[in-house]
Amino acid sequence: QLRLVQSGGGSAQAGGSLRLSCTISIISTTRYTRFCMGWFRQAPGKEREGVAAINSDADSTSYAASVKGRFTVSLDNAKNTLYLEMNSLQPEDSAMYYCAVRLGGWRPPPLEVDEYTYWGQGTPVTVPV
Repeated sequence: QLRLVQSGGGSAQAGGSLRLSCTISIISTTRYTRFCMGWFRQAPGKEREGVAAINSDADSTSYAASVKGRFTVSLDNAKNTLYLEMNSLQPEDSAMYYCAVRLGGWRPPPLEVDEYTYWGQGTPVTVPV
């Protein structure tokens, strides 16, 4: 029903910044009028974890403790695009980052992987030691 296409990411020095984008296309109609959209990451050998999430009304956000104050999730509904602004990057932020959509709104939006149905293709973020 939904297609998510990611862009951005890459490599940055410690202390630097990167921005991820995720454009969401509706392939087929859905009865849901509200959604949650999130960013997740998975480092080699580790489980996928929630990083940040926002609801489709853009009035509620959630952040993992490890990124709070450094990362900002935002949504441009006119462009159907989700963003993750990452500042003060650290080597431990290195991972494959994924965007995802959960059908149905929730406040605050969840960070649990199992809550999300549609996923982007992933984009790598590397912060060298």
